[in-house]
Amino acid sequence: MNHTFEKHNLVLATWIFPILLVYVAFAYQATLIPSSQLISPDELAKVLRSSKGEKPLMIQVGSHVLYSQAHIPGSEYIGPAASEDGLQRLRKRVEPLSRNKFIVIYCGCCPWSHCPNVKPADDALQALGFSNVKVLYMANNFGTDWVDKGYPVEKGD
Repeated sequence: MNHTFEKHNLVLATWIFPILLVYVAFAYQATLIPSSQLISPDELAKVLRSSKGEKPLMIQVGSHVLYSQAHIPGSEYIGPAASEDGLQRLRKRVEPLSRNKFIVIYCGCCPWSHCPNVKPADDALQALGFSNVKVLYMANNFGTDWVDKGYPVEKGD
């Protein structure tokens, strides 16, 4: 019986704890993005309504379900940046662009402190040399911080 208990603990230590550590490491990454790189929903709505200045390339880096339910008009779906596939699609999309292109990335899947997507996307763009990237700060989620406040949305793909 003792042997079974030790075997069970070994399985926990070998498989489950590392998975939990990875989850925790990714879950709180959004909070590490410097405030100078953030844009509030109100600020972004003003930029999008303005007839002056360059309009940003809007990239949604969250789930497809969220994007199809509602997204910022004109934004492009790339896929979850927490996955290597999503990061590859992001890199491919921005590859031909000028490195000073105004880009706004957003997710809105969950509370900011738990978002696994915006930090990897921001890191990838920074690593590629993009200097005019903003991350849309949504404290709660896209529904609460964008849709419920009456900002414009589109639905579908």
